[in-house]
Amino acid sequence: MNIIKPNTNINFNRYRLVATIFSGVLLLASLASVAINGLNLGLDFTGGTLIEVRYEQDANRDKVQAKLEAAGFSKSVVQYFGTSKDLTIRLGPQENMKSSEIGNKVLSVLRQDSQEKISMRRTEFVGPAVGDELAEQGGLAMLVALIFIMLYVSVRFEWKFALGSVAALAHDVIITMGLFSVIQMEFNLTVLAAILAVIGYSLNDTIVVFDRIRENFLKLRKTEAEKLIDISLNQTLSRTLMTSITTMLVLLALFFLGGELIHGFATALIAGVVVGTYSSIYVASNIALVLGITKEDLMPVIVEKEGADQDALM
Repeated sequence: MNIIKPNTNINFNRYRLVATIFSGVLLLASLASVAINGLNLGLDFTGGTLIEVRYEQDANRDKVQAKLEAAGFSKSVVQYFGTSKDLTIRLGPQENMKSSEIGNKVLSVLRQDSQEKISMRRTEFVGPAVGDELAEQGGLAMLVALIFIMLYVSVRFEWKFALGSVAALAHDVIITMGLFSVIQMEFNLTVLAAILAVIGYSLNDTIVVFDRIRENFLKLRKTEAEKLIDISLNQTLSRTLMTSITTMLVLLALFFLGGELIHGFATALIAGVVVGTYSSIYVASNIALVLGITKEDLMPVIVEKEGADQDALM
């Protein structure tokens, strides 16, 4: 019998209680922060106006921000767009002002006390109804993804593994959203897309671990479940860490060099990769272990052909 020997011999189950308490504290803190502070929803969800302007020379983002705030645009977010001469200005819903007037008003404010030529590139308006619809559809997309993942894992492995995988994914999503609630970073559609990507990343990691657990259950039939899961986690640890590290290098490059437009996207993925790596080791397998996973659950079903007993007697 050919069994892959792990490169490490870490007793993961020794720290199960500590990991459970740690996860519980993070989940409670995340849920409390979302309930108390809420999420700093972007224009995609709240509605508002997006304006893109171009300067002849390099634009000073801080001065533009100060001008807009002095003019009464308190809920404005100014970001560079592609080059240092292009700026995007995001404004929340403005009372007593028509959407068609906002762009002209902003442009006149920016041109005050400025000798530069400032041109309007585009103006987009997102209504509150559209924002509510996006929020509803985004939440529905996340829920549907979790349901189909649970169905897939139930068919591919076993229902106890399915509950473990969905619990781990929910754990990752809640903690990532809790982080955005604590730091009050803007939560927009790109961040939602990053969270959906985190679900896919974490699931892939979890499936690799589950596949090795199932394989070892069939090979090491006399080994206790806790010891067998420890062996499986050690066997997949190097793969898990290498995948996480290489992914993290790319995300750190995006975070520091990618510009502010994808800052939230990179932040969500960085948090998701860290939490997803942790959950694939401790949360998913521990849930299956608590539910009482055994080798009998993973044994292939043998279907006897009709008349096999009569043939055996002849």
